[in-house]
Amino acid sequence: MNPAYTDSLNELMEQFGKLPGIGPKTAERLAFHILKTDADKALKLAAAISSVKKNTRQCAVCCNLAEGELCKICFDANRDRSIICIVEQSKDIISLEKTGLCKWVYHVLGGHIAPLEGVEPSDLTIDHLLKRIRTGHVKEVIMATNPNIEGDGTSLYISSLLRSLPVKITRLARGLPSGSNIEFASGKILADAIMGRSVLE
Repeated sequence: MNPAYTDSLNELMEQFGKLPGIGPKTAERLAFHILKTDADKALKLAAAISSVKKNTRQCAVCCNLAEGELCKICFDANRDRSIICIVEQSKDIISLEKTGLCKWVYHVLGGHIAPLEGVEPSDLTIDHLLKRIRTGHVKEVIMATNPNIEGDGTSLYISSLLRSLPVKITRLARGLPSGSNIEFASGKILADAIMGRSVLE
């Protein structure tokens, strides 16, 4: 707490400082930016934060971010529901959709299996995925987990559960650098990975 600042300004800086990648100096700059900006603009930011916390939920079908029962992708009648692309996080969908090649639907796991971090299969939406595949008319499941140890392990685990089901299991091609995250891959790399996806052995 800086005694030169008001209590409310110190509180705002403290809250900004809790955000990822925000240090004390950046928190201070952000707080003063809010202080100097028009009241309407500052209150719109506050309203947007309140709205996203109040209205955002999990899609009942794919576990993506939604504001109603279904996300916009699951609500889209033009999507091919016979193909499900499995991703770790909703952010990965954004990256894949930017390629313009994805006409399928998704399933968001909510992370990856990492026993050392205390993340077990039961902590993810794998059971929900299996029910979805068993009750739907799914012909292909695309593994789009991150190309690192945790992502590959998660992909192999899910693939082992799907072996007895009549679905083709593919994964994105290895145009993706090993150890990277889909979220940060370029559109060209992702497009190549999507087009060159291979059957998972």
